[in-house]
Amino acid sequence: MVISVSHLKKYYKVQQKDPGLFGSLSSLFSRKYQTVEAVNDISFEIDEGELVGFIGPNGAGKTTTLKCLSGLLYPTNGRVSVMGFTPYERKNVYLKQISLVMGQKNQLWWDLPAVETFLLNKEIYEIPDDQYENTLKELTELLDVEKLFKTPVRKLSLGERMKMELIAALIHAPKVLFLDEPTIGLDVVMQKHMRDFIKEYNERHKSTILLTSHYMEDVRQLARRVIIIDQGKLLYDGTLTQLVKKFAKYKVLSIILESYIPPDALGEIGELVAYDFPRAVIRVPRSASNVAAAQLLQKFPVDDLNIEEPDIEDVIRDVFSRL
Repeated sequence: MVISVSHLKKYYKVQQKDPGLFGSLSSLFSRKYQTVEAVNDISFEIDEGELVGFIGPNGAGKTTTLKCLSGLLYPTNGRVSVMGFTPYERKNVYLKQISLVMGQKNQLWWDLPAVETFLLNKEIYEIPDDQYENTLKELTELLDVEKLFKTPVRKLSLGERMKMELIAALIHAPKVLFLDEPTIGLDVVMQKHMRDFIKEYNERHKSTILLTSHYMEDVRQLARRVIIIDQGKLLYDGTLTQLVKKFAKYKVLSIILESYIPPDALGEIGELVAYDFPRAVIRVPRSASNVAAAQLLQKFPVDDLNIEEPDIEDVIRDVFSRL
């Protein structure tokens, strides 16, 4: 495997202060601290070439885990290994093979064209001239940004800047890529462009990618496997299909009616979640889906009926609502 995380823990001490002037003065002489368990005993492994979705609500510990994997943070306890390296040792030979992209952080020089950052990274990573030119050409074609090379970063749109950030992060052809909210703040069209690029890059280079995102469409389109954490603890590790079977307690009956039926009558079968004649969608308990389908066919003039799994986005939203 490329990434191995075993019983990883990362705790922080956060100062606690009482409100008001007295609280401020008291904290100068006697400070109180609270231990925050950002990551609490999680373990997982990722193989070469996998693209894994790493999801959870705000404050779940996703970014902290990525920082431990990239070597920015020293674990409180546990073991972390990436390509056989210990990340927090931050050896040059390791750093040259990984990249961390954070959607809310910039590495580009604000007043200079992005190509200046590319050239700087070329020197930092000691990239040979021919490799640099070939990689830059490939990334430029995939992202369609050649016309923007001479434009100062401050004049680029958010989507254009994110494309340039990706080029800067990938110019040294890393084997492992940590993506933290790469589509945050982008419009729907640009989100799709970014997803297409990430998918194409992963398929071309067989790079190992760990992706965090609050946009469930990113996860659904890119990741076959997802890891869910909350409050620093691992809740689930498996495929999206298995996720639905484990957490979705219901199935969806999608029907087309031959003639109009009152909503109350359809509601007797299950929860009527959508009705725009002739189409109706009814949610029923997973264990009762076959019985409910049979009742629909017996009682009502049904032209077509499908028993479907709920949308993955609805399942994950439901999981988060229970946390």
